[in-house]
Amino acid sequence: MATVTLRDENQVLNDPAEISAFLAPFGIWYRRFEGSDQLPENATDQEILEAYREPIEKLKTEGGYVTADVINVKPETPGLEAMLNRFNREHFHDEDEVRFIVHGRGLFHIHPTEGPVFSIEVAKGDMIKVPVGTHHWFDLCSDKTIRAVRLFQDTSGWTPHYTESGVDANYQPLCFGPAYIPAPSL
Repeated sequence: MATVTLRDENQVLNDPAEISAFLAPFGIWYRRFEGSDQLPENATDQEILEAYREPIEKLKTEGGYVTADVINVKPETPGLEAMLNRFNREHFHDEDEVRFIVHGRGLFHIHPTEGPVFSIEVAKGDMIKVPVGTHHWFDLCSDKTIRAVRLFQDTSGWTPHYTESGVDANYQPLCFGPAYIPAPSL
């Protein structure tokens, strides 16, 4: 289940309704989808797409997405560091970034025009849409493992446009896991 962290304000949200309400003013939607737990650990991309066909088709219809694929990242992925370096700097896209996490965890950092920088840790069953033009970056958690269905409005995919703001250097990846509850402030 997702966790939203506002580090500069020492605030953590982990209730799905509270997370959705917090993200809505930024145009970001968050949903939970429970199901298809019968997928084997080594499921093929096609098996994943078939297992989640119904929610994928629903999302395609809702958002005008025309294609879906699966990204499968693990520590032994060839060129992993180079791949991660494409996404861990602040950037934006000309279309929505939609992810449906089927395995592993990752961390979206959002830098809104109005409001504090915050991170959204996503895990299996989390669906998120970061809207077109939103400044953000993405990191993997320490296990460097994630499998996610991605949806696109253009069959060629999206291109990151880097802001070169440097703000991403102030927020190192910090994943808490599904049951993180911050210690009370003294």
